[in-house]
Amino acid sequence: MIKNILDLQGQTQTRCRSRTSFMLDYGGAARVDMRAAVIAVLCACVGPGGAQLGGALAGGGARLLQGALSALTTLDLGLPALLDTNTVDMADQIISQFGDTTNEDARLDIVALLTKYGQRVETHSVRTDDGYLLRMFRVPGNGSAVLLMHGLLGSADDFVLAGARRGLAYRLAAAGHDVWLGNARGNKHSRRHAALRPADPAFWDFSWHEIGTRDLPAMIDHVLRTTGRRRLKYVGHSQGTTSFFVMAAERPEYNDKVALMVALSPVAFMSRARSPVVRLLARGGPLLQGAAAALGLHEFLPDSPLVRALRRLACGLGALAERVCGNALFLATGFGFDQLDVGNLPVLLGHTPSGASMKQFVHYGQGVLSGDFRQFDYGAGGNLEKYGTEVPPSYRLDRITAPVSLFYSDADWLAHPDDVDELYNKLDNCIDIHKIPHSQFNHIDFLFGKDCNQLVNNRLSELLENF
Repeated sequence: MIKNILDLQGQTQTRCRSRTSFMLDYGGAARVDMRAAVIAVLCACVGPGGAQLGGALAGGGARLLQGALSALTTLDLGLPALLDTNTVDMADQIISQFGDTTNEDARLDIVALLTKYGQRVETHSVRTDDGYLLRMFRVPGNGSAVLLMHGLLGSADDFVLAGARRGLAYRLAAAGHDVWLGNARGNKHSRRHAALRPADPAFWDFSWHEIGTRDLPAMIDHVLRTTGRRRLKYVGHSQGTTSFFVMAAERPEYNDKVALMVALSPVAFMSRARSPVVRLLARGGPLLQGAAAALGLHEFLPDSPLVRALRRLACGLGALAERVCGNALFLATGFGFDQLDVGNLPVLLGHTPSGASMKQFVHYGQGVLSGDFRQFDYGAGGNLEKYGTEVPPSYRLDRITAPVSLFYSDADWLAHPDDVDELYNKLDNCIDIHKIPHSQFNHIDFLFGKDCNQLVNNRLSELLENF
């Protein structure tokens, strides 16, 4: 297998092959309490007010919940802690300078944001072959068409929230690209279906497999049909990379429609992932999924007062704990101060997280246990019925022929360097791999970091220009 690593900055980045501990050191913080982590996952599924959970528990669901808690508290998952008291105290002194009401961008929707900063915006509706109605946003340009696809708990908003100077959508629009921003089924922009409602359990019966096999093909076809082009360029972050690898493996005819795929924090193999939520669901997935189903909870939502229990146990008290630890996006993906633009934090928290299916998290958790990149595991009986085998089939990465570039970092809770290395070695057409030269650069810094222009966007723009 021959691979060419592009050297756009005069020197080739060295790939990290060393395996590190699952524990991250945030000033010597202790591990997140398992009971608190379970509470976070289950409470995150509940809408505002927690009434649904309360009613379900009163109706007998409490026994299932207690069983899940008892079993999971005996597991040693090696969960990293998010924050410690010293860090919180230090950050509170900084964040006290800012209030959630000081920046109107925290309250503007994506169309209003793009319009405010001088962009012309179009809104498009795309129907998948299984009836989901997806919303896309377009910033028209005369250059190549570029589809941006968000990660887990994200939305199209993710590519504009860093602001007009650093937001990737703004950068690409300024360079003349025809920018398209996608939204996966189930997030805040794509909560419609031809026959189902979000209140129906069947609406949420999907993982990132369906996003890859149904959502991405529908959006790509819409972009190409609208623009009259044969191919587009694709930039994915986190789950946006996972779903692309699924599409290119399961629907290989779409490889010819992609001139270049850039993967920011590529997530496929997960055995070394350090995310507390994903690792919790890895070992406790069947228990939690069963309890959630019995309680009628299928959507992963963070807007519940009950999440305060997790915040106090995992992060302590204070302004930062209120803002960060109550946000499921940061709990799932990790958090650091070095690249945090504190002044922009209200904007991030005003737009994230954007919703997801519980099944998306469970599918990632299964990858942690199996060490493989494969389809959803329904158990031996369910797998026999669905796949004809007791073990789910692995995704055929050898079918991916579109050129792929991988961007990764050391401090990423979801895309561990060794897992990225495994992916790299199994992709036949990976033309570039780049390690971010910053030891504290984490999962969300690819989009929101203070130095994302220098560390990510500049190199990414050069790649797009060369394909």
